[in-house]
Amino acid sequence: MVLVFDIGNTNIKTAVFENDKLLYEWRVSTDLRRTGDEYFSMLRSLFNDAKISFADIEQVVLSSVVPALIGPFVIVSQHFSGKKPLIIGPDIYDKLPVKVPETGVHEIGTDLLCDAIEAWCRYKSPCIVADFGTALSFTAVDKDGNIAGVAIAPGIRTAFNSLFSGTAQIPAIPLEIPPTSLGKNTTVAVQAGIVLGYKGLVESLIKNMKEDMEKETGTKASDIKVIATGGLNSMLQPITDVFDFVDKELTINGMLRISKLIKQ
Repeated sequence: MVLVFDIGNTNIKTAVFENDKLLYEWRVSTDLRRTGDEYFSMLRSLFNDAKISFADIEQVVLSSVVPALIGPFVIVSQHFSGKKPLIIGPDIYDKLPVKVPETGVHEIGTDLLCDAIEAWCRYKSPCIVADFGTALSFTAVDKDGNIAGVAIAPGIRTAFNSLFSGTAQIPAIPLEIPPTSLGKNTTVAVQAGIVLGYKGLVESLIKNMKEDMEKETGTKASDIKVIATGGLNSMLQPITDVFDFVDKELTINGMLRISKLIKQ
């Protein structure tokens, strides 16, 4: 079994794979105050409920965009497997099929790198991955497997929540596709601004990135596949045709692929 920890700013995704099959997946809230032992205690109960034997865990893979939690999850990994995890970071970049530019080695989020590797290897094509998380991130990979660049915007829910926290007269509103862009009440007005606004943002930015990739890397815009991942991509799926593929598990599948490429 391969155990992966995908540590994000909002949630920590824990997943267990066996022979490429995703067996279990859990999410817990990211909390910098918790120690490695506290995280282990929390996760151990989930493993016990699923009747997973620690002895069956052959490798642990760790990706984190929260540097302060790498240490605690090294401890968690050692509790589960008895050894240190494979930590995705600059130390292994030269062994990966997708190349990070020298100027971005210490800047690109490891979750975005996992997205890029899985998309590039699976679809055998230049691509743009739109990852709908706390941030909305777009990662472009050119025809030669180089990361051509990244664009980052506030995530849909991040923008949605910030609107409520900064305005006294806007009530709690469900994040749903509005029936029209012409809001006649506050609910539809906010839904139109956020959901339809983000539709425009995503479509426009992907168009611009394709054009820039063609200019800067020689990658034909028509050859570039667009893959959506992350929890909130489903919000836009019914109202746009900009995505060629949708895979909510792209990041953890990328981590599994890296575990095969780099055996410890």
